[in-house]
Amino acid sequence: MGNLKIGLGGGYHWCTEAVFQSLKGVTSVEQGYIKSTGKNNSFSEAVIIVFSTETISLKDIIEIHLLTHKSTSNHSFREKYRSAIYYFENAQKSIVETIITQLNENFQNRLITKVLKFNSFKPSRTELINYYNNNPKKTVLHTIYTTQTRIS
Repeated sequence: MGNLKIGLGGGYHWCTEAVFQSLKGVTSVEQGYIKSTGKNNSFSEAVIIVFSTETISLKDIIEIHLLTHKSTSNHSFREKYRSAIYYFENAQKSIVETIITQLNENFQNRLITKVLKFNSFKPSRTELINYYNNNPKKTVLHTIYTTQTRIS
């Protein structure tokens, strides 16, 4: 067991950052932009998390991620807010795909979340890092974060 690293994209990266910072077992969250390869080679808002598999499972991480962004909606901003799980090790790909297939049964609409190979990362601007914790009274942030954490 030990620590595992995974990338998650889907909505505002500062909201995703706040959700995963609040979870027991998550040891680090890097907010920024991730790109994959091929047609997904543009940067999209995302986070990279490291978590202890002895405290929280990959399945729980993925389920929380799917519940805290529009993982079934193929809206017009999908390039900037790609619903994705980025794997770092080739062995992770089939595990993540199996988990998504299992969890898809819990959703009314089909999940559109892509499983993509991590290519590169660039961090967010300094003023966006740890944004929710630095600005907890901002109305949209408070509404999004409290709604997301109630879901999980």
